[in-house]
This record gives sequence, C-alpha cells and structure tokens, in this order.
Amino acid sequence: MKKNLALITLCFSLFFIQEHQAQSIFDKWPELDTFHKVMQETYHPSEEGNLDPIKERIDEMVEKAHSLKNKPAPTEFNTPEIMAAEENLYKGSLELQKLIEKESDDEVVTASLESLHDVFHTIVGLCKHKE
Repeated sequence: MKKNLALITLCFSLFFIQEHQAQSIFDKWPELDTFHKVMQETYHPSEEGNLDPIKERIDEMVEKAHSLKNKPAPTEFNTPEIMAAEENLYKGSLELQKLIEKESDDEVVTASLESLHDVFHTIVGLCKHKE
C-alpha cells in the first residue's frame, strides 16, 4: 500500500513539474502563448477533419506568428535556433494562408497545418531545453 501511494505521489509530482515547465514558458513569453491558443483551437479540430476553424482564423494565425517573430523573445529563449524556428512558423503561416485562399484540397491544408504544428512544437521544445 505504501509503495502504491509513493508511486502515485511520484507520478503526480512529475506531472505537475512537467505542467509547470510548459506553463512557465508561456508565462514568460506571452506572444508564444497567444499563438499557441490559436494553434490549439484550429489544429485539434483539424484532427477530426474539421478545417472550418483554421479557414476562419488563418488571418489571425498569420498575425500572431508575425507578432511572435517581430517582438524579441525573452532573453533566455532568444537564440539563433529559436529565431529560425519563429521565421519558419511565420513563413509556414503565410503558406497556409495562401493555400486556404486558393481553396486547396483539404488534405493539402491539413498537411500544411500539421507541418506548422510541428514547427510550433519545435519552438516549445527548444525553449524547454533553455529552462
């Protein structure tokens, strides 16, 4: 019983440490958090085949990516690798916007959004290594 309790306590502790790290990145870098909210609210529906959110909010996503790229990252995250990933995020957002404007096939739009999602997670991963 004590082993189970200790294991459960350890699992909860690791979960909260991991959650705190992810939150602290977004707390330290509000522009990344703002972009994250748009990504989250458009990417997850796309996993279910619903592209309406990204089609309706692509201009907002481009704006948030532009803001992220143009405002300096917090000092601890201001590295050449992260800056390059920010540039890729912005360029990818513009490419996705063009695909949506051209009314490209849903499969093409989905693939582009997935790629953009990967770039976002690259930034978050690079930030975690800096903390």
